[in-house]
Amino acid sequence: MVPTVVINVVGLTPALLGPHTPNLSRLAAVGGVRPLKTVTPALTCSAQATFVTGRLPREHGIVANGWLFRDLMEVWLWRQSSRLVSGERVWEAAKARDPGFTCANLFWWYAMAASTDLAVTPRPIYKADGRKLPDCYADPPELRAELTDKLGVFPLFRFWGPATTIESSRWIADAARHVIETRDPTLTLVYLPHLDYALQRLGPDHPEIPKELVEIDRVAGGLIDAAAARGRRIIVLSEYGITPVRRPLHINRALREAGLLAIREEDGGEILDIPRCRAFALADHQIAHVYVRDARDLPAARAALGELPGVAHVLDRRQQADWGLDHDRSGELVALSEADAWFTYYYWRDDARAPDFARTVDIHKKPGYDPVELFVDPQIRHPKLAIGWRLAKKALGLRTLMDVIPLDATLVRGSHGLAGGPEQHGPVFLSSAPHLVPEGAVDARAVKDLMLAHIFEA
Repeated sequence: MVPTVVINVVGLTPALLGPHTPNLSRLAAVGGVRPLKTVTPALTCSAQATFVTGRLPREHGIVANGWLFRDLMEVWLWRQSSRLVSGERVWEAAKARDPGFTCANLFWWYAMAASTDLAVTPRPIYKADGRKLPDCYADPPELRAELTDKLGVFPLFRFWGPATTIESSRWIADAARHVIETRDPTLTLVYLPHLDYALQRLGPDHPEIPKELVEIDRVAGGLIDAAAARGRRIIVLSEYGITPVRRPLHINRALREAGLLAIREEDGGEILDIPRCRAFALADHQIAHVYVRDARDLPAARAALGELPGVAHVLDRRQQADWGLDHDRSGELVALSEADAWFTYYYWRDDARAPDFARTVDIHKKPGYDPVELFVDPQIRHPKLAIGWRLAKKALGLRTLMDVIPLDATLVRGSHGLAGGPEQHGPVFLSSAPHLVPEGAVDARAVKDLMLAHIFEA
């Protein structure tokens, strides 16, 4: 077996490789570089599940970053249990070939309760007084203590939110180097998300993107050099490319105008009343799963979506089969946006009626993905002072909201979720062993077998 490191540099595209990415470009020049044909939806959880199983969402079941759990009638995004994924994983296939094989998962999704030998994943501590403390989860547990002692507490608030920086990706890369040096896994999966967030916030054409490329290239390059020095083969890939966007689509407001959405009032704010909704949309970047309670409402829901400018496709169950999305977890309808648009989860008509969590970073309460969490409200005149004051109150044990997130979806400049765009602006597959990579574009379903080839073939 040849030990292999797979580094997921999220958002990397052929067009972004160049003078600002000397380390990644060197790997591309010495090894091999291929465009990667991603899946629909081109989202983190769906793409990663396809990479490790070699299957489409219709088979592995990860139809987005979250979905409606119909038995609970609740939306859950960013769940972490590996048992949500169906199909044989790459590390299970490798272990069947050679019982001596081991695998470490450093922040790829669905790491908990997995059959890997080692895993580290984000896991904040939620205190009874409302505080959220940065931390991570590790299996075995002593690995968390080792990493915390060596690297400090995992910088969760630099991993997602308006304070996101390269620090979290650097921590993950350093954790991977520690695991390689101390545990020597056969396969190491590493997730470096920094570029993704910069591209969503700024858009791929922003003049600050070269600086972000330099930062992620330096982190990835250090890990590549350390892994190569220990005889590892290297794969660098990405899940999707980021598309410039200019139009947020308020899909739930359209369903509300059609009389299909249900709302309940809580303490002056509006909450989506999912059990009573005739139809609602779980928005996730450029895709939205539209759950329709009664088939008799399908024509009305389809008509409401068809009248919303920026919607490119509305797929029923039969049409979802053509896109590999015909799974029980999918909505009765699936909406795909046009390339320059994306879906918000917003359902209120008046910002004064928005729920309190709308202005906070809260990935679990919001019934959809919210990239606006990457921004501090520009209407706050002294944001550092405002955030410091709120943190001080929390430190004193006082209940307070970190309500610094704006409700202006036009701030977002980049999105993803659609497959099939120009190859130069889509995901990539790089390898230090080009003889193991076929000519032409790499299908996302082939990544599992390519990882196995890097491990088991000469």
